[in-house]
Amino acid sequence: MPHPTHAPPIPARTSAPPAELSLEARMAATDAAMTIRLEEAAVAYEVNTAHIPTEPVDLGDVLTLPLTPTLQPPTPYPTPVAALLQRAHHRLLTGGWCSGALVDAEGARCLYGAIHIEARGDQHLESSGLQVLMDAIRRQFGDVDSVPSFNDGFTSGRIPMRMLDQAAGLADARGL
Repeated sequence: MPHPTHAPPIPARTSAPPAELSLEARMAATDAAMTIRLEEAAVAYEVNTAHIPTEPVDLGDVLTLPLTPTLQPPTPYPTPVAALLQRAHHRLLTGGWCSGALVDAEGARCLYGAIHIEARGDQHLESSGLQVLMDAIRRQFGDVDSVPSFNDGFTSGRIPMRMLDQAAGLADARGL
């Protein structure tokens, strides 16, 4: 048997170049790596803080407000016109706002209707309240004919009620 002098060549291994990962695959790999890091950090935190004594917190000691919102009247303004406008604003918040009528079928009122009922028959107070409200409206909206025309120009009470609140602040600032 002849002895070969050379061994047959070993075929070179050819491996495919690494495939380019898609964005989704790279994001999934990053997510997996971050999840592992976060889990390790959570364990480290637990170990590092295990010696710190803690006492349970009684939420009755912490929460002092009602859990359900209530529409409590704010602290009344000290001046009569400002207090009138503030009461009218609160009435609209609690009883509802309407347009096109002094009072609608459900009992909601317009700006004038709220001021009228809260003035409790005091014509001078009602007139002063309407005048301050007109001043506040004209400051922001320019020339407006009347409180009822301003009120009826809106389909929502958000802006009219905001103007009533601003008028109460204006009356207080004027000392009325």
